[in-house]
Amino acid sequence: MNTLEQLTVGEYVANDFRTAALFSKYGIDFCCKGNRTLEEVCIKKNINPTELEKEIQTVLETNNENSIDFKSWSPNLLIEYIIDKHHTYVEEKSLVLLQFLDKLCKVHGERHPELFEINSLFKMSARDLAQHMKKEELILFPFIQNMVKAQKENQPIQEPHFGTVENPIAMMKDEHTIEGDRFAMIATLTDGFTPPEDACSTYKVTYQMLKEFEHDLHKHIHLENNILFPKAIRLQAVFE
Repeated sequence: MNTLEQLTVGEYVANDFRTAALFSKYGIDFCCKGNRTLEEVCIKKNINPTELEKEIQTVLETNNENSIDFKSWSPNLLIEYIIDKHHTYVEEKSLVLLQFLDKLCKVHGERHPELFEINSLFKMSARDLAQHMKKEELILFPFIQNMVKAQKENQPIQEPHFGTVENPIAMMKDEHTIEGDRFAMIATLTDGFTPPEDACSTYKVTYQMLKEFEHDLHKHIHLENNILFPKAIRLQAVFE
């Protein structure tokens, strides 16, 4: 097994996504802050590094025929998957959650004032994610696809207006961090997405949907930060 210094948390998850559940159990951010080593996160979280390594090894040694090796996918296939699965998910679920959260504020806001802050945070997230995904779909992703095409045809690429691909990637990663932090605040305000004792059915469904939304967001960001973006940076280096 690799030593603590050799792999980042994001690289562990990129190599085997099953480790994501383990890191989540310990509250370790593997997407927005996936560039940290195990040693760093163990110190930050006061986790026994030997025990964590043992648990990682157990996960890696467990056979799982259904595990998808996203790291082996081409940039084009990753882009298609991200748009079809994760961008579509955000668009569809955001509409429902916005309606449900507005309803909860009206019905339960007096007894649970934290709902107003949760609603405000999610509205900002839905708005910013919509803009973020459009920038990816209209600017970054097409450029990556053009690089793939140019490499296959052994042709040069036209220099983009943003200079190097690392510039929009840096912007996307900064926006990912904002969303990760924002959902961490929502998780805290909802007590880990745990509905109160007097919660109605809509209340419970909304909290479950928020929990699933966060899980999807983490995987979405992981696929970009830890797999697609490094592939794009290496691809552009071919043309330099």
